[in-house]
Amino acid sequence: MLARLSIRDIVLIERLDIEFSRGLAVLTGETGAGKSILLDAFALALGGRGDATLVRNGAEQGQVTAVFDVPKGHPAAAILADNGLDDTGEMILRRVQLADGRTRAFINDQAISVQTLKALGSALVEIHGQHDERALVDASTHRRLLDAFSGLEKDVAALEKLWEARREANRLLDEHRAGMERAAREADYLRHASDELKQLAPKDGEETALASRRTTMMQGEKIASDLREAQEAVSGNHSPVAALSAAVRRLERRAANSPALVEPAVKAIDIAINALEEADQHLSRALAAADFDPAELERIEERLFALRAASRKYSTPVDGLAALATKYAADVALIDAGADQLKKLEEAADAADKRYVAAAAKLSAARVKSAEKLNKAVNAELAPLKLERAKFTTQVDSDPASPGPQGYDRVEFWVQTNPGTRPGPLMKVASGGELSRFLLALKVVLSDRGSAPTLVFDEIDTGVGGAVADAIGARLARLASKVQVMAVTHAPQVAARADQHLLISKDALDKGKRVATRVNALAADHRREEIARMLAGAEITAEARAAAERLLKAATA
Repeated sequence: MLARLSIRDIVLIERLDIEFSRGLAVLTGETGAGKSILLDAFALALGGRGDATLVRNGAEQGQVTAVFDVPKGHPAAAILADNGLDDTGEMILRRVQLADGRTRAFINDQAISVQTLKALGSALVEIHGQHDERALVDASTHRRLLDAFSGLEKDVAALEKLWEARREANRLLDEHRAGMERAAREADYLRHASDELKQLAPKDGEETALASRRTTMMQGEKIASDLREAQEAVSGNHSPVAALSAAVRRLERRAANSPALVEPAVKAIDIAINALEEADQHLSRALAAADFDPAELERIEERLFALRAASRKYSTPVDGLAALATKYAADVALIDAGADQLKKLEEAADAADKRYVAAAAKLSAARVKSAEKLNKAVNAELAPLKLERAKFTTQVDSDPASPGPQGYDRVEFWVQTNPGTRPGPLMKVASGGELSRFLLALKVVLSDRGSAPTLVFDEIDTGVGGAVADAIGARLARLASKVQVMAVTHAPQVAARADQHLLISKDALDKGKRVATRVNALAADHRREEIARMLAGAEITAEARAAAERLLKAATA
């Protein structure tokens, strides 16, 4: 519900803060006091069209802020989530109108697009009036409202899932058919290519691994020659190890005679012999590592040649040949087993279609039945609103050849204003005053089903009085027990039923050089005085005050 409305520098409004409560709030005042300005400002905060003329003369910008308390799970929360905004339970809609015509929109002090603001505004508030073209007069909303009245929202949600399943089944079928047709056109080529690639059996990353192995082997071949020469020098026929060993034996025989001279030399030669033997071991291991089979190198080179030839032939990188082989094999399998798969997909699509059609037919029948109940309920509200000769009907036109996510029904509200006249769409047939009363009857019947949490009725009592105005007031009060209702009214019978009465007036400022619109919440005595003014006009008489008192007592009885 709307908790607070703050307006700054909009037309005649300099500074205005209004607190709202639940129930029925009425706004009254003399003609020209600024009721339309107040509604225009409110509409601006809800995403309505901006206009530089809305900015108060002399100000650089105007601003309107509307604060809403929104229950958990309300559709407005989904709009916030879709736009990456947090749902704190309180939504602050703010619109800044600049004097150059530009506007800025904010939700909870985060900048957003005007389209997002408008979507949120539509979810939070409905404005109804004689010239309204957005709410119930929009035929595109009538099916949703009928479903809400009938409690069919879960059935509609289930049907939407069946529609998606049906569409997915048909998509898979269409893709399979297209694949079979494509494969059939290229059958010979596909079979040859698939067989060739199957025989080649390429693997991901194979080219890189083979090229690396080949490089290692070719480098090893060059190094092996040097390693063998080094080993020949260390341990071959010309190795110094034998001569060094013989020299050590001769020196050891002389060691007893001159140990100080012999032992250091023997020790050093032993170290040299050990180093040469260790070098021989290292060289042997290196030769073993560098050793390769020339036949293996040849096989690697032949494999690389075959892979790269296939890559050129099929205009595909070597690393993509495995995926291409899989694709070609799948296409050939599609040709070979496509008929069986096609039959299965056709059966699945047919089953999905039958499930959807059955659910849509059931939903359509429920809508037709519910339409009769809605007609009866709305028509029962018309007589007290001086529309006793009028007739309301809900047209449900079903066309199974034009299915959609919510079924194949087109729902539109029709009226017949007088016996013998041609019935037609609500917006086209009903006059301004009649339209307002039809809308009120509808909203009372629909109550809080499919309704925004705040409803605004702009002078829907224009042109009526007496018992009809009282009936309008009674229905607004009934409606206000379910949702928050605001009504701009000139009817004292409506004003008397308010839970909150706001008086709109113009005050002269700067010794009459300019005026400003004011809004005051009226207490009991002031309410009676305002209702008496509405009854009597400029001169308030004792009879008018007494009549106002009776209206107030009757409204609370």
